[in-house]
Amino acid sequence: MEMGHQFKTVALVGRSNTPGIGEPLMALAGCIAKRGFEVVFEADTAREVGATGYPALTPAEIGARADVAVVLGGDGTMLGIGRQLAPYRTPLIGINQGRLGFITDIPVAEMQQRVPQMLAGSYEREERTLLEARIVRADEPIYHALAFNDVVVNRSGFSGMAELRVFVDGRFMYDQRSDGLIVATPTGSTAYALSSQGPILHPQLQGLVLVPIAPHALSNRPIVIPDDCKLRIQIIGGRDVNANFDMQSFTALELNDTIEVRRSRHTVPFLHPVGYSYYATLRKKLHWNEHPSSAAEEDEDDDASL
Repeated sequence: MEMGHQFKTVALVGRSNTPGIGEPLMALAGCIAKRGFEVVFEADTAREVGATGYPALTPAEIGARADVAVVLGGDGTMLGIGRQLAPYRTPLIGINQGRLGFITDIPVAEMQQRVPQMLAGSYEREERTLLEARIVRADEPIYHALAFNDVVVNRSGFSGMAELRVFVDGRFMYDQRSDGLIVATPTGSTAYALSSQGPILHPQLQGLVLVPIAPHALSNRPIVIPDDCKLRIQIIGGRDVNANFDMQSFTALELNDTIEVRRSRHTVPFLHPVGYSYYATLRKKLHWNEHPSSAAEEDEDDDASL
């Protein structure tokens, strides 16, 4: 069992506009508070659930004051608060309200048992990569964003193919005619990139995956590059081309605009219960066929060989 840092001030964040989220959040707040932790709420969450007995803080105030943030919702909620807390290196614990997430891995039914154990120092920690992107027009940056999952350059629904020119570390890579291009982190490799036939990257792999969306040339395949590369994607043809940074969109791209993408200097710490398995999450989320008895035997064999 790994014993990590014990936390003192705990921020609670809930998915917005979600009926029924107040009851589990308030139950968790009470459960944590009675064990001696200071509980604060993200301000929008506090307003939605009527959490009047606890301080309500902005994400910036959470970053400055809280030791850890517990996020109840789905992966999108986790990604959103993760981007905002990235400069503060606030660790995140994810609780899924409903379907298992790739990064919200604690079920609501287990949270009152699991979360206090983790806050007391029993957890496994990993660092997740962020992307930093900007749009440059006539040598001037006009837009900047962080992305946890991916940066996607694509055409709008009814226009023809986009024509993109891609450079890696200043070296020409290819001109591509397609519906678009996805640049994904390992975290984002199981999001849009996966549905476009991209590979799954283990979260601890230091790589970025470039996945063409419906490329004109069928030989144009996904490629994984080192995550310290600097990418430039130039719009050289096509109409109504957009750029999307996770859930943030910039829709007014023009010919010769360039999207520059690099790994952010920020990483976001994710905390998991002791015994967490990324492969178990993949099995459940992607419905990989598994024979329960043989899987259990393999796990026992692994333990015996340690």
